[in-house]
Amino acid sequence: MEKNWKRIVDDIDFRRRMERRSEIIFGIRRFFRELGFFEVETPTLVASPGMEPELDPFMTEVIAQNGTRSGVGLITSPEYSLKKLLAAGYERIFEITRGYRNHEPWGGLHNPEFTMIEWYRTGSDYRAIMEDTERLVESLSKSLYNQSIIEYQGQQIDLSAPWVRLSVEEAFKKYANLDLGDMLDDVERFGRAVRDRGCETNKSDTFDDLFYRLFLRDIEPNLGWDRPVILYDYPHQMASLSRLKPTDLLYAERFEAYICGLELCNAFSELNDPVEQRKRLDHERQERISQGKTAFPIDEDFIEAVGRMPNSAGIALGVDRLVMLLTNARTIEDVMFFPAVDLFGSRKEDSDTKISFN
Repeated sequence: MEKNWKRIVDDIDFRRRMERRSEIIFGIRRFFRELGFFEVETPTLVASPGMEPELDPFMTEVIAQNGTRSGVGLITSPEYSLKKLLAAGYERIFEITRGYRNHEPWGGLHNPEFTMIEWYRTGSDYRAIMEDTERLVESLSKSLYNQSIIEYQGQQIDLSAPWVRLSVEEAFKKYANLDLGDMLDDVERFGRAVRDRGCETNKSDTFDDLFYRLFLRDIEPNLGWDRPVILYDYPHQMASLSRLKPTDLLYAERFEAYICGLELCNAFSELNDPVEQRKRLDHERQERISQGKTAFPIDEDFIEAVGRMPNSAGIALGVDRLVMLLTNARTIEDVMFFPAVDLFGSRKEDSDTKISFN
């Protein structure tokens, strides 16, 4: 297949899809401006690009005129910077930006350089962000097609709010016949349950490893085929930058939304305890060291900002994946002018990474 920039001349469907991509991004901006959000710009080149052990940021260095060298990386998310702006007094902000993640598949659902939007509300929790997400996606569908029902790879999806709400605990019971609540603090027992369901495990597996072995096989593929699903309340081990539920400290106020088995976003009621935030970042830093990955310095400004930040909620949503869904595109490279498979690889090499719809 020809590279995308060459397809523009003769492939009318591809050209129209890219025009709709532009309309979608315009619609996102209009949606948030009408809600009184302030659009901001933050740096993509930073000293601490993301501490999550599962992510591999692109690393380089900044060289000053006098020859001083500083190690820096491209962001995996603008979250640290945006939370500093919340601490500075902004109440509703959003940013459409580029994110970068190395050592991931090319094509299918992934590209090392991607477009994302993050937005934050002070005085809110993750329930307000759920409503924002539903309203945003439904409004974009109506703007494009004058209706809330779309077709994606032969499947009709009703995007109208409210979406289906399903807790992580309920999802494990429904699709894996497993009572996750009984195993949250017993990794050995969880490992046995995962093995009993036919998944291979290792002695070194963490709770997260075991969770995703079962989740990716038995749960994620079933989510969001008639209506989008909001999967909420993740185990406390997977809180990341979210706060724990005040009524049940075994779970975190975190959600992800799924459409046709595709993860669209990740959202939190934001943690604003600087002591707990430092503890979590220290833990993630040690995890990176144990995996032989770069251990970034803790962003002390970020820790200070967390302590100044009011109660807030926020989300990261993949714009490329949203465009895929709203334009019936099979793969992420079908909604980009210059995907990585064109720039650095080949369509043939990427053929095994494409998502399968059965």
